[in-house]
Amino acid sequence: PAPVAMRHTLGQMTPDLVYGCLSQALPDLVPAEGASCMYDLPLRHVAEAVDRGETQFAIELVFNGGTGARPGLDGLSATAFPSGVWGSQIEMTEAVAPVLFHRRELRVDSGGAGRQRGGLGQRIEVSSAIDQDFMLFLSVERIANPAQGRFGGLPGAPGRVRIGAGPDLPGKGEIRVPAGEMLIFQTPGGGGFGDPKSRPAAAVLQDINEGFISEDSAVAHYGQGTLEDSK
Repeated sequence: PAPVAMRHTLGQMTPDLVYGCLSQALPDLVPAEGASCMYDLPLRHVAEAVDRGETQFAIELVFNGGTGARPGLDGLSATAFPSGVWGSQIEMTEAVAPVLFHRRELRVDSGGAGRQRGGLGQRIEVSSAIDQDFMLFLSVERIANPAQGRFGGLPGAPGRVRIGAGPDLPGKGEIRVPAGEMLIFQTPGGGGFGDPKSRPAAAVLQDINEGFISEDSAVAHYGQGTLEDSK
């Protein structure tokens, strides 16, 4: 008999289960799997900050991964689904909490390859803005099991969380982030839809030019002649 906070995980992962069933009956109408679960960052001061008279704060940030590719369209990058929650804004966050964002950008090559490409996740780097440790409470998904593609589409990149150059952290748990260290948060990408080799060369080149995929990924997943054909 204790309060828990898993509602968002269970509720947001369930649509992919339902879509997996529907895709067997309606293969041309159902998108690939996406990041689904929001990547929350509940942050607060460490317990001893109270006795020391140090800065106290509590904030829950929300960041999103990529949605799955759709039968006729690419997935959406850094977009929540099914929740529709807008991601936390950097300027507002830094104004109300003692944290500093060093980077927030789309994660190259995180969308699953396919005739339609999965949406991209994000890379976020944040540290304490003051000389104090802070606590992170993790409850995220798609770290061990990335979003799967459909009908030949490849999976999206899994999520990753780590402190500096340290090892990858599990998706659940209470983590202490030392002052001066960087918390690196990478949200998952969505799965691709359809055979990557059938993606038009012009679309692949546009993805390269916009920084969504690397040239190495284009050659590996979309075919050796893709770059030559599109130039």
